[in-house]
Amino acid sequence: MAGTTIFTPEHVATVSSLYRRALRLSLNWAVRRDIWRPQALAIRARFESNKNVTEPRKIQDLIASAEKELAVNRHPDPYIPPQRPGGTKYERNVPPSLQKPVDGDY
Repeated sequence: MAGTTIFTPEHVATVSSLYRRALRLSLNWAVRRDIWRPQALAIRARFESNKNVTEPRKIQDLIASAEKELAVNRHPDPYIPPQRPGGTKYERNVPPSLQKPVDGDY
């Protein structure tokens, strides 16, 4: 992220986004929550270990390496919540048309 300085709202949003995306990615690869939880704790530990870094160049390197790692480990078929577009229940029960039915239109 060019132009991201340390501890600005943009920096906090970038790191938070990386953290959430890392958690979602690991959940895509895990079969069950009990398998995923230790992975989530390991991700949290990695982020916590770098929380006191103050050098802007080091921070940019860490963000770039995290983005690269997310891209490399991207799941080919990520989980989509059922009600979201592309989910299994998306538009399953479409509301009926409010127009009057036409005789013989089945």
